[in-house]
Amino acid sequence: MISRRPSIFIYTHEADADFLREIRAGIEEENVASEVFEKDGQDVDELAYDAAADSMMGSGIGISGEDVAMQMRGRRSGENVSRLHMPTYAQCRIIGSNSARVIKKQSLRDL
Repeated sequence: MISRRPSIFIYTHEADADFLREIRAGIEEENVASEVFEKDGQDVDELAYDAAADSMMGSGIGISGEDVAMQMRGRRSGENVSRLHMPTYAQCRIIGSNSARVIKKQSLRDL
């Protein structure tokens, strides 16, 4: 899935809506665009890997149920920048923020 505008891709499979909302808020706080796409039958590692590979910016997030992963293009599948099971809302916001901060070459926030 290739977009025409630079944005962080978020690939989901039966994602927790609150996690998604907080992740997008974290990205928005950094003034970066995001797009959400629902995918069938993939685990969180594959979702994050594919999102990063497809995003023009090279940053992607996968959400599968209650699992969240952040990935950058060039890393192998499963070697996520961050991966959490049942993160807090604050952690979700930080993952969103960090996905944008990597693109902007800024230091990451601690989870």
